[in-house]
This record gives sequence, structure tokens and C-alpha cells, in this order.
Amino acid sequence: MKVRDVMRFLGASAAALLLLGLLVLRVTSCAPAHPPGRQAPLGAADVAGPVSADCRHPGWRNAAQANANSLTTLAWAPFGRAETGWEIYVPLIQQEIRTTCPANSEGFAAALAAWQEDNAQAAADGVLSEPTFVAMKGTVQTRREFVRFTSFGGCPDTPDRITAARPEEGYGGKQVWLRPGALAAYREMVAAAKAEVPAIAEDPNSLKIFSGYRSPAADAARCQAEGNCDGIVRARCSAHRTGLAADMYVGQAPGFGPDSSADANRLHMSRTPTYRWLVANARRFGFVNYPFEPWHWEWTGEPP
Repeated sequence: MKVRDVMRFLGASAAALLLLGLLVLRVTSCAPAHPPGRQAPLGAADVAGPVSADCRHPGWRNAAQANANSLTTLAWAPFGRAETGWEIYVPLIQQEIRTTCPANSEGFAAALAAWQEDNAQAAADGVLSEPTFVAMKGTVQTRREFVRFTSFGGCPDTPDRITAARPEEGYGGKQVWLRPGALAAYREMVAAAKAEVPAIAEDPNSLKIFSGYRSPAADAARCQAEGNCDGIVRARCSAHRTGLAADMYVGQAPGFGPDSSADANRLHMSRTPTYRWLVANARRFGFVNYPFEPWHWEWTGEPP
């Protein structure tokens, strides 16, 4: 099939989906508000702390206490590496279960239980466990076109065309490249983030890109030099080869770099207004996250 035909097909599909979305909005516009604990996130939310009246929910006290206890103590390995506690992932979880209630609240537990029930979990008890999070992670991961493509055993070709970002868009003035569509979407997203959150606009490094397109050869050399190839997987097939992935500055803890995967650094990132805004808003612009790396986002506006 010719590229022109593919684009016509995608355009027609997008129009059909838009029409369907408008019809659904029309039908549901009179639906009641979300029950307590199920309100849609508006941006940054508390991880844990004082619980407001809006986040109290009778019947979920024990689940809230269990979550409060495990928040910093849960021993697990949701990404294949041992971790302690799940504070890092609270903004992601809040977004998925549609609540701004802190993780130690009854409202959070009630919202999590509703998610568990909606997603056919064995126990809709409102308690964050490794099986529940792994199921949630699977949902998030399948939004990444790169993951869906590689799940069939293949690896995307490198793009026919990439565009250089402006020097001021690269972290530390680094020259970076993305596909033209991804770069345009990135610029729109950055403009929105800075307009909506003063703290993001005040940080001159916010959302600057420190890694975009990387050729397979360069990526293989990089991971070999760093001793971080995950066997041969990263050397053979990285999302950065597509020109759709961007590692963006969302903050860094003292003593760490902006792409350090140390738990202390990732926890710091998860608390920044930049990361929390991205979790709540990036999908408006077609970007989705690799949950283990707060800085890694991929544009879904084109196939890999």
C-alpha cells in the first residue's frame, strides 16, 4: 500500500474516532460526578499526607492503613529490579485510578478498589499489591507503540526523516533530533506546560531533551561503554531508534544526573511539578511514558 493511501486511511479512522468520541460525550454529559475517590486528576497530587474531607470514604480505613504501611516498605521488583516501597509510582497510579487523593487515604483505597474491579483483579480490596501494579503497568506499557511493535518479535526500522531541535531545546545545548511530527508535538506540549504551571516555566531546564533519536550503531556503542545493555536487548533495539522517543529533563536529586535510575533520584523526579504535569497531561499531546524512567516519553502520533 502506498504511503498516500495509508495516510488517507489513518485520516479517515481518526475522523471516525473523533465522531464517536463526540457522540459518547453527548450521551455522558449528564452523568453524575465521580464518587469520592474517583475524581479525575487535575495535575500535581499529594503522595501521602493530611487527608481532606473529600478523600474520606467510610469502609476503607483498613485498606488505607495497609497502603500507608506499605508505601515505604513494600519489597518487590515490578521492573525486574528489587525496590522498596511504591512512592515513586504514586502519581502514575493516581492518574490510572482517577483520583487526586493521597496514597494513605480512604479515597485512594476506594478508587483503587474500583479500578481493581473494573480490571477483573482477583481482589478488589483497595490495597496496592505487586500483582495489581503489574496489571496496571501492563495497561500503561501497551500504550507505547514501540512496545506493541516489538511484542511480535520485530524491531522498527530507523526513520526516513528526522529534524534537528533548536539548540535551546537540548539539555545543556546538546544537539538532538526527532521525527518532525514528534518535534512539533513536543513544542506544543512544552508551551502548554509552561503556560499552565509557573514552576515549570521558572526552571530553565524543564522539559529540555537530553536524548532523542539515536542510531542503532550509536546506541549499541553507548550501552557497551556504560555496561548497561540488558544483555543484548538495548544494544539491538532501543525506542530511541524510532525518532519518536525523547528523554526530557524533569528534575534531578542532588548528586545524581537527570537520567540516573537510582531509586532516590527517581523518587525525587516523581515529586517534581514537571513530572506530575506530564503524567496528568502528556497524553493530550500524544506522549506516553515508560513508567520506570520518569524522563522517558514516546510520541504515539505515528507508527514506529
